[in-house]
Amino acid sequence: MRLTAVLPPLLTDPTIAELVRSAASSRRGESSAVVAPGARPAILAAMALGERGVARAVGEAPGGADGAGGAGAAAGGGAPLLAITATGRQAEELAAALACYLPPSDIAVFPAWETLPHERLSPRADTVATRLSVLRRLAHPEAGDEARGPIRVLIVPIRALLAPVIDGLGEIEPIRLAPGPSEGLETIAARLADAAYTRVDMVESRGEFAVRGGILDVFPPTASRPVRVDFFGDDIESVSSFAVADQRTVEELGGATLHPCRELLLTDAVRERAAALAGAIPGAADMLGKIAEGIPVEGMESLAPVLVPRMVPLLDLVGDRLVVALEPERIRKRAEDLVATTAEFLAAAWTSAVSGGTVPVDLSAAAFASLGEARALALTTNLGWWSLTSLAASPDVTALALRDPAGYRGRLDEAVGDLGRMAREGWSVVVATDGPGPGRRMAQLLADGDVPARIVTQLDEPADLGWSDTGGAPQGDGVVRITQASAGHGFIAEGQRLALIAESDLTGRASTGPRGAKALPARRSRKSVDPLSLHPGDLVVHAQHGVGRFIELRRRAVGTGKSAATREYLVIEYAPSKRGQPGDRLMVPTDSLDQVTKYVGGDAPALNKMGGADWAKTKSKARKAVREIAGELVRLYAARAAAAGHAFGPDTPWQAELEEAFPYTETPDQLSTIDDVKADMEKPQPMDRLIMGDVGYGKTEVAVRAAFKAVADGKQVAVLAPTTLLVSQHAETFTERYAGFPVRVAQLSRFQSEAESAEVLAGLADGSIDVVVGTHRLITGQVRFKDLGLLIIDEEQRFGVEHKEALKALRTDVDVLAMSATPIPRTLEMAVTGIREMSTLATPPEDRHPILTYVGAWETKQVGAAIRRELLRDGQVFLVHNRVSDIDRVAAQITELVPEARVATAHGQMSEARLEAVIDDFWHKEIDVLVCTTIVETGLDVSNANTLIVDRADRFGLSQLHQLRGRVGRGGRESVCIAVTGAEVGSPAYHRLRAFARISDGFALAEADLALRSEGNVLGAAQSGRASDLDLLKVTRDGDVIAQARVEAEAVIAVDPELRDHRALAAAIADRLDAESEAFLDRA
Repeated sequence: MRLTAVLPPLLTDPTIAELVRSAASSRRGESSAVVAPGARPAILAAMALGERGVARAVGEAPGGADGAGGAGAAAGGGAPLLAITATGRQAEELAAALACYLPPSDIAVFPAWETLPHERLSPRADTVATRLSVLRRLAHPEAGDEARGPIRVLIVPIRALLAPVIDGLGEIEPIRLAPGPSEGLETIAARLADAAYTRVDMVESRGEFAVRGGILDVFPPTASRPVRVDFFGDDIESVSSFAVADQRTVEELGGATLHPCRELLLTDAVRERAAALAGAIPGAADMLGKIAEGIPVEGMESLAPVLVPRMVPLLDLVGDRLVVALEPERIRKRAEDLVATTAEFLAAAWTSAVSGGTVPVDLSAAAFASLGEARALALTTNLGWWSLTSLAASPDVTALALRDPAGYRGRLDEAVGDLGRMAREGWSVVVATDGPGPGRRMAQLLADGDVPARIVTQLDEPADLGWSDTGGAPQGDGVVRITQASAGHGFIAEGQRLALIAESDLTGRASTGPRGAKALPARRSRKSVDPLSLHPGDLVVHAQHGVGRFIELRRRAVGTGKSAATREYLVIEYAPSKRGQPGDRLMVPTDSLDQVTKYVGGDAPALNKMGGADWAKTKSKARKAVREIAGELVRLYAARAAAAGHAFGPDTPWQAELEEAFPYTETPDQLSTIDDVKADMEKPQPMDRLIMGDVGYGKTEVAVRAAFKAVADGKQVAVLAPTTLLVSQHAETFTERYAGFPVRVAQLSRFQSEAESAEVLAGLADGSIDVVVGTHRLITGQVRFKDLGLLIIDEEQRFGVEHKEALKALRTDVDVLAMSATPIPRTLEMAVTGIREMSTLATPPEDRHPILTYVGAWETKQVGAAIRRELLRDGQVFLVHNRVSDIDRVAAQITELVPEARVATAHGQMSEARLEAVIDDFWHKEIDVLVCTTIVETGLDVSNANTLIVDRADRFGLSQLHQLRGRVGRGGRESVCIAVTGAEVGSPAYHRLRAFARISDGFALAEADLALRSEGNVLGAAQSGRASDLDLLKVTRDGDVIAQARVEAEAVIAVDPELRDHRALAAAIADRLDAESEAFLDRA
């Protein structure tokens, strides 16, 4: 949404108008101005447009609204800008805020690599493609094309500004595909290969392409879905997007533009240079050899200085635009850290580590330049060097009469009072919210406070604000405007009597950016096997033929003439039908993968014969193995069906408002899980559902919505969490999400004093507290609820059998929602066999990237390099050391190893106040490295932490390791987990670490844990079991016995639907089982 209407009032300030005019001057020097952070996007937009450009944008000058790029800026007296930020996240936030004042096509962010110049890691394909797209627009802007037109404001984090780039990247012609004549399929496929796209059999990831007959599938790095191009001869018939999972077309597209996936392309000149250098860099001989052969290699960009003719500063490529640094103090500190550690990191980089000596070839051309060099270059080339700061370095610095609004931090009643006072005094007040739900809620609060308010969709001109400047006295119309816009932060202009209040100013939490519908790649059904995850020799299970061995993925031509096509098949080998002969082979088409699952049992079973009777015998044997629990299953289902629970009502308008206020786009799994949970809650039987979702996949939001539905129906909610830290975080999350709604949230843990705990207990008893978040104290018997309707158990794997037994007093008629990323084996077995309902969150958020996992012994140099690498990315580090006795020694060792890092410790023996202060400092980025115990294992969400080091990982279980790994990788960056082992690793630990390094999916890891440990007695308290029975159960999970148990349970209830007493119900079931025992077992 646009906020262009606020620009003309700002330009009535002579100081602001003079600043805007100075920015358009042809002679640029060095200047500084004090500008409130929330006002900087508006000031930058005014500088880019100029006074006449602003007038045209709001329709006050001939020519209408200005929607063009550089040409419009020049005609309007503005200046193209290059805005420098301290971090990449600030660059993205600034771009979102600027889009409130300028057309989004006029704004571009030039991102920095996630990797360092000398690392043996390549930047992500989407980052590279975005950078090349920007460089192409800078070198060859195409007027009239929004996506490829001139850039009015270029936003660059300091890390990207100081890193040299390969000369000539802007001259690389992208591949453009659109219906009509083309170069031909083979030529385009060759160009894709030259542009570093990977040719595969089936496209699943960005930067891949596949050719099947006359069809080209390609996944552009900057697109949310892959693209399918249909050819007829050399002509392109159609271009459409398709879903990864089922390969089906989603929608037709007008065309697609494909930029390369790497900045270092393997041209003939690069290959010749690599061949000549093969013996010059001992540690890179293999890499150079592959480059010489034309094979892209991970990390080859680190050798760019010696493989390309020239590296140039980014400032040489940006054209004629004014350089503006935002928060120069932070930028200066960031630049100093980058430059100071570059040479030191190079000394510990892979070249030195591998060769054991100094680097024989000069790679300094790729090192970060100093900020002084960049500033000098900008001034000597007449780009200028302006600073917008919060601090006045001298009395001569220009200070704009703009200030930040008051921070209300959720005190909305106070905000309503202040907004009402300003409106009555003749101010023009705008409230910008990130979504429509908070906007409607704010309008209701203002109406309740007798403050006139109006929801508007656009603020294009001052009249839309109700602002006028007649007679030199600015005056508003007394009505607060509420609009949806990602303004970031607001500002107050006293002289113009203008106030822009952003949602973050009201709530106290940072804006998450605009909420938009993002197209996510569809996911493959969990019932089918992913053919690309199979390796030759892996065991698979076919529904009709049993256990076989995967051999290969094969392509075969079928049909002839015009009906000719190429199909892909899974080749599965079975035991030979005749002794002494090779194994029989079955070819399964890839469109029939729902018949095949991956075998995840313990010991490897013998292969079945294809079409033989041994598979039927195996299934029969497995059914007999579960007969001993069949009676218990019937009893369990009948008790559940007969229990009298509370049937919650349908969603209220407030429920829709809460869900609209969610600042992210829900994944398909989240939406289906939320629907399942709501459907269970609306049934008269108590809910018992397990949500299986990997760490960071959105389980908490499901709980937030379920709890709100319960509270809206007049019920109380208890949220059980295993640690005090997680209790604090959940209480903060629930409070933030329920801000503005009449819902009272409290927490109960050792962080509360006795008086505070007594107040919470009293509130639960009298019903004044709606949601309580607590630790084990919730199930000690001390807590009495007035009307408990929903129990949410987070990190369910952390609660033992005795805790579950204690919960029975609460859950006889209460809905139960359990959540876990890695459930204990028995919980998983109960879920997958149908004893408990289960929902799976298997789709990651769109910006989630795999966590690189390394396992090895402690190497001081590698640990130091890993910490430094993260600090250079402006990130934070978890170092888990699970012994309190010497945790301070480890922290001191890290401080000595990386002196510039701010190191702190956290463990469970610290006082509540001290522990809370440390975690709070880490949350607010005042600590770089947190040396801690497993107290941070569950639930702690620090999006800026992207490196995890686990000391003595061989002493941890699979679930613990996976939960710890989930503490990083939540900020959309590539993250690293280093599992450090002891000198000797035992066999069980070796198998755990091997599974941990190979498997990143939480569900698959839990199944591996199930295979290693067995599930125990499913319905009893015993925790041991037999792997042989387990394996039989795993290969026959067709639900026959479970389904029959459900039928029997329903039959018992149908005879006497008034059965409610557990003893009477058990007796009735026992009588029925005695009478029909043999018939039931036969049917099972």
